[in-house]
Amino acid sequence: MLLADIGNYALIAALVFACAATLASLSGARLKDTRLLLIGERSVYAVFLLVTVSIASLWTMLLSDEFAIRYIYGHSSEALPLAYKVGSLWSGQEGSLLLWTFVLCAFSAVAVFTQRHRHNRLLPVAIPVMMVTAVFFLFLNNFRTNPFEQWTGITAAGAEVPFTPDDGRGLNPLLQHWAMVIHPPILYIGYIGFVVPFAFCIAALVTRQLGSSWVVTVRRWTLTAWMFLAAGILLGGKWAYMELGWGGYWAWDPVENASLIPWLTGTAFLHSVIVQEKRGMLKVWNVTLICLTFILSILGTFLTRSGVVSSVHSFAQSNVGDAFGVYLVLTVVGCTALILSRLPDLRSEGRIDSFVSREAGFLFNNLLFLVLALAVLFGTVFPIFSELITGRVST
Repeated sequence: MLLADIGNYALIAALVFACAATLASLSGARLKDTRLLLIGERSVYAVFLLVTVSIASLWTMLLSDEFAIRYIYGHSSEALPLAYKVGSLWSGQEGSLLLWTFVLCAFSAVAVFTQRHRHNRLLPVAIPVMMVTAVFFLFLNNFRTNPFEQWTGITAAGAEVPFTPDDGRGLNPLLQHWAMVIHPPILYIGYIGFVVPFAFCIAALVTRQLGSSWVVTVRRWTLTAWMFLAAGILLGGKWAYMELGWGGYWAWDPVENASLIPWLTGTAFLHSVIVQEKRGMLKVWNVTLICLTFILSILGTFLTRSGVVSSVHSFAQSNVGDAFGVYLVLTVVGCTALILSRLPDLRSEGRIDSFVSREAGFLFNNLLFLVLALAVLFGTVFPIFSELITGRVST
């Protein structure tokens, strides 16, 4: 099928360009070669355009009822209303991860375009951070959760031929709700929006540009992601209330918890950066909080996709859990090592004079939100470790 081939090849090309953007930007920064830096920036735009072509191809086939595609057969049908056909793109694992990649590449392209003349030292390092994340998800899109796989049949002679079912299985009845059309994209924007602050934070750590300039840059990006994540949480609560099987406005569900945890640490960061802007303090807190927020966003996706926890939202029997686990561990280790190596550069320019001072209030605020986030995280992952140790499922 032509559109399936276009979408598939676009994903492969996007993976190649994401690798090119990473290598060109790193080489350009090291060699101070403006041509390589320009290649890196333009490669980011190319990745975004290619992923746009890919997701547009899948959407077009969804609306055209191309049931020869396995994903479309499994999540749509001829009788499905148009709005739900639109939303069925992110109703399954393959489509939702493609949407994740699309939003990630969109954020990356906008960040490069808006910051290309402002941060000549940070951007060449921020681009590889964003593109390495894109490479990871494009790897999944291409080799683990390809949404363009087609049905095939076997003839009497044993030959494999394309096969097109008469109709699809349709959308899960629990997902046939108006919130399905808008809730996942809003939540994904909230999750993925933290990649830009994270990338500039890593760039600031690598280049030792740890003043207030990177904080001023990322605060607006963080606020945008935080607002979308908050809207996604509220909308998800409303949806859960209307679907009685999901336990009311808020149940102790790993996926619902996974969206709350980065929101808590993101809230702490938004307050904490004010102190760094005004007084040059809480620098260690700020780099730790934004790295933690991004990592928790990835952890939330891992919990959803891996099948290691029981949730009404999760995709059981997933084949991406191991990849997410490796990426998560590498990110945690890399961030921890980088922050520890830069501790001398992260010394505060001032000190807290009193426990009732404004700065002390922000510090206590950080502690409060971090403790809340860790408490929810512990309660969410405890059943996993309990089952590993005791062999019994904890609920």
